[in-house]
Amino acid sequence: QFSTRVVSCRAAELLPEGGGEPVRGFQVVLEDTILFPEGGGQPDDRGLIGDVPVLRVTRRGPEAVHFVPAALEPGAEVLLSLDWERRFDHMQQHSGQHLITAIAEQMFGFKTTSWELGRQRSVIELDTPLVTAEQVEALEKNVNEKIRDRVPVTVRELAADDPEVETVKSRGLPDDHVGPVRVVDIEGIDSNLCCGTHVSNLSDLQVIKLLGTEKGKKNKTNLVFLVGNRVLKSIEQSHSTEKALTSLLKNGPGEHVEAVRRLQSSVKLLQKNNLNLLRDIAVLIARDFKSKPAPRQLFVLHRKEGDSEFMNIIANEIGTEETLLFLTVGDEKEAGLFLLAGPVEAVESLGPRVAELLGGKGAGKRGRFQGKAAKMSRRGEVQALLQEFIGHQNPEA
Repeated sequence: QFSTRVVSCRAAELLPEGGGEPVRGFQVVLEDTILFPEGGGQPDDRGLIGDVPVLRVTRRGPEAVHFVPAALEPGAEVLLSLDWERRFDHMQQHSGQHLITAIAEQMFGFKTTSWELGRQRSVIELDTPLVTAEQVEALEKNVNEKIRDRVPVTVRELAADDPEVETVKSRGLPDDHVGPVRVVDIEGIDSNLCCGTHVSNLSDLQVIKLLGTEKGKKNKTNLVFLVGNRVLKSIEQSHSTEKALTSLLKNGPGEHVEAVRRLQSSVKLLQKNNLNLLRDIAVLIARDFKSKPAPRQLFVLHRKEGDSEFMNIIANEIGTEETLLFLTVGDEKEAGLFLLAGPVEAVESLGPRVAELLGGKGAGKRGRFQGKAAKMSRRGEVQALLQEFIGHQNPEA
């Protein structure tokens, strides 16, 4: 916590991170703050000003701008509270990134071109097209050794024109930077210009887990990692999943993969058999219709189980030169698929109207119009439409 005063407060809007309508609120500047504004690859802090939640902190030149949902009185003394759990998580990930970056360059000459502190995992972009599994393993072993060595992490400030600034790693200062520059040192390992928040000793990182690599842009490689409490949370999540699978599969963790492979093979076989049965049923339905002594101009069928192929087989077997077919598959109370088949002119005229009645979309050509239906319960209305159409075409039918 930190006591300070409100310098200014003005109405503003905030665009939510996940998208959506802007949130109305106020931009507040304080005399000083303990909330970190987003920057340097690190997200911003959260906290409270009094009992008012801080929804975003951004930097405007030398000022930190706090977005809050309620107005604060300029000149008022306020108590600022920091969301420590979020801050410490960001400290662990950011110091971990500095350590991984430094050791990756020392061991393999891989330079870091950017990084991102994500909500669940973080990513370092390395300027190399390939990082082998062996290199990842060696890098993980080395960074964790440094954590066990309890190496101090210190912060110092230098004047912007101090010659020593030129000897420190940096990706350049923002154009609107004012005042001294901040250097973060990992003793004997790394010295870096950085505005972010860090631990005071590598032992505070607890552990680093490198999850592997992903292909990056422009011949670069993304190295995915977790630090500290995120590793513990990941293990807890994996353990919960493992327990659930043990219960479902009725075997030990070491046999889960093989059990899933067997299940996949069984499912593929069942799906193949099911498709063959559906094809046979489609042929039998069509033959039964054609065996009737008096030909009918309209054929309507709904089946809960089925797919587009099932409906098209029926249409192929019956023939659509003289008969208008309206076929649907899926749950009657939910979404499904439909097929309207028959004489070309009739289908072209009726297809869009059928799709509209079913609350769906479709497309057609050469006497067939098919698509998805959102309102399967309105099949009766479609049938009435088709019967009315046939009645107008052939009053004696």
